[in-house]
Amino acid sequence: MFTRWVRLRVGRVSPVTCSDIRVAKHCACQPPCLRSTNASGGEEREALEAVYVLMKWVFIGPLLRLFFRPKVEGVENIPAEGGALLASNHLAVADSFFLPLMLSRRVTFPAKLEYFTQSGVKGRLKKWFFTGMGQIPIDRSGGAAAQAALDTGIRLLREGHLLGIYPEGTRSPDGRLYKGKTGLARMVLESRVKVIPVAMFGTDKANPIGSKMWRPHKIRIKIGKPLDFSRYEGLAGDRFVERSITDEIMYALMEMSGQEYVDIYAAKAKELMAAQEAGEPAELPTQERRTAREADRIPETEAG
Repeated sequence: MFTRWVRLRVGRVSPVTCSDIRVAKHCACQPPCLRSTNASGGEEREALEAVYVLMKWVFIGPLLRLFFRPKVEGVENIPAEGGALLASNHLAVADSFFLPLMLSRRVTFPAKLEYFTQSGVKGRLKKWFFTGMGQIPIDRSGGAAAQAALDTGIRLLREGHLLGIYPEGTRSPDGRLYKGKTGLARMVLESRVKVIPVAMFGTDKANPIGSKMWRPHKIRIKIGKPLDFSRYEGLAGDRFVERSITDEIMYALMEMSGQEYVDIYAAKAKELMAAQEAGEPAELPTQERRTAREADRIPETEAG
């Protein structure tokens, strides 16, 4: 009975297969479940799907629902089928767990390469866990690795997957919303999918930066209406267009989340904070909290 239930659940998810672990040409990581040379592609796919189902419905999902009581609004904005890019603010690692938990469709999130390359038993278990959850490794070292990551995202979207992206590129160090990176705009233009803005609330309280144990806290997810950028079709590679699209998405996230927007990259903010802690002269930008209505907008876009 249990095996039959798992197979029924597996039939309802859109799998991310072994071929999706091709994010960077120099990514040597390979989850344990993918290493068998005797297993066929279908067996590998079924193994990944089974792990995903068990994590979501048996092991991890029920515990998250019990201790955090997550609520979601706007789920009707998620398409029943076809590719779409979910662009979310990023408060904590927990974001990548709660959003897929609350959606019936499977969501694939890129995860940093370090989660897949640690050595030892713990590292192997972590590879297996993140791969089973449908996450794919991203080499953030730049250059060819960054392009490979974009290519993988575009391919997944064209194949009809839901792809989750954090435009800020990393977790917010202080709860504010930081400048978005334009890579997601390139993926949108190349794959011709809509963007669905997502605002996470409470995950930074449940999973503070640096914490090893999560703390029970109410989690809320708000899913906005899809953003259509088809008016920019054929303009992939135009830096101004890609920045305009990214700013429009960040404006939607600011409007939905109520976060203060800071016009620098989150990674730069972390560098400045680290410099301050080390006693070096460094000043983080400060600005008055603005409402969405008061915020400056980008000319000639819906965010403008």
